[in-house]
Amino acid sequence: MTVKVYPSLLILFLTNTVWTRNVRQVYDVMDPEDWSLFTFECPQECFCPPSFPNALYCDNKGLKEIPAIPARIWYLYLQNNLIETISEKPFVNATHLKWVNLNKNKITSNGIEEGVLSKLKHLLYLFLEDNELEEVPAPLPTSLEQLRLARNKISRIPEGVFRNLENLTMLDLHHNKLLDSALQSDTFQGLNNLMQLNIAKNSLKKMPLSIPANTMQLFLDNNSIEVIPENYFSAIPKVTFLRLNYNKLSDDGIPPNVFNVSSILDLQLSHNQLTKIPPFSAHLEHLHLDHNRIKSVNVTLMCPTSIAIEDHSSYGNMPHLRYLRLDGNEIQPPIPLDIMICFRLLQAVVI
Repeated sequence: MTVKVYPSLLILFLTNTVWTRNVRQVYDVMDPEDWSLFTFECPQECFCPPSFPNALYCDNKGLKEIPAIPARIWYLYLQNNLIETISEKPFVNATHLKWVNLNKNKITSNGIEEGVLSKLKHLLYLFLEDNELEEVPAPLPTSLEQLRLARNKISRIPEGVFRNLENLTMLDLHHNKLLDSALQSDTFQGLNNLMQLNIAKNSLKKMPLSIPANTMQLFLDNNSIEVIPENYFSAIPKVTFLRLNYNKLSDDGIPPNVFNVSSILDLQLSHNQLTKIPPFSAHLEHLHLDHNRIKSVNVTLMCPTSIAIEDHSSYGNMPHLRYLRLDGNEIQPPIPLDIMICFRLLQAVVI
C-alpha cells in the first residue's frame, strides 16, 4: 500500500457538494404547440434568446426596477443590477416562473411587497444573495426547492416562514448576522426534505436547535461555537458532511463519541482549539483537523477498530479513512507506522 504524505495543503476533496435533485437544465424546452399560447415580446432592457424562448436575461443592465416579465418565461436572470424593490406588477403575467436570480442587487426586506413571492406558484429556485435583506422574506412559495440568501444582513427569521416548504432541499443562510436567539426550536419546522443547511459565517455560539432530521450536509464554519451537546447528531441520523471549521471548539466542548456516528463520511474541524483527535466512526472517509493544538497522534486511541491484522480481513471491518489532514498543529514527523496499519485505505496524509 502506498500512502502519500504531503507537507503542504491539498486541494480539498469535497467542497460545497449539494446532494439534492439535480438542477434542471436552464433551457428546458416546452412542447412547440404550447408556445402558440404566448407572444414573444421582450423587454427592451433585456435579451431574449430566440433558441431558448423561456429564458429572459436582464442581468448586468444597471436596472433599478424589474421590467414586465412575459408570460412564457420560466427562467429569469436579474443579477448584478441596482434593483431595490420586488413588487407584484412585473410578475402579473409570469405564472410559469421556475427560476429567479436576483443576486447582487440592493433589495431590502422592506422593499419586497408582501405576498409577491408566494404568488409564484411554480417557483423552484430563488436566488437573493448579496442584497440588503435584514430578514428571511415571507411568505414564500410552497414549491421552492432551493433558497439562497447568503451575504445579506439577515438577523431575523420570521416565525413559521419555513413551515410549508416541504419541497425545500437546500437552504443557504451563510454570511449573515444570525445570533443564537434567531434560531428557535421550531425555526426549521416543516423542512421535512431539507438535505443541505448552510449557516456558516454568522454569529452563533451554540449548535442550532432542531435541525431537520433528513439533513445530510450541515455547514457551521466561521461561527463562535464552543460546545456540542451530547448525542446532538442522533437527531439528524443522515448527516454525512459536517463542517465546523473556524470555531472555538476545545476538547472539553466535545463529548466522548459525539462524532462516532456511522453516517458521517466527511468531518471538518480545522482551525479550532483541539489538543487531541476526537473518536470517530470506522465509516469516516475524510478528516480535517489542521490548525488546532494537537501535539501527537496516538493511533491506539485514534483507530476505530483493533489494529490487529486479523480484524481487517474484510472491507466491512476495515476503517474507511482515506484522507487525513493534520498540518498546522504541533505534530512532528514522522507519523507512527501504526497509522498505516490501522487505516489501510488511507491515500493522503497532510502534516
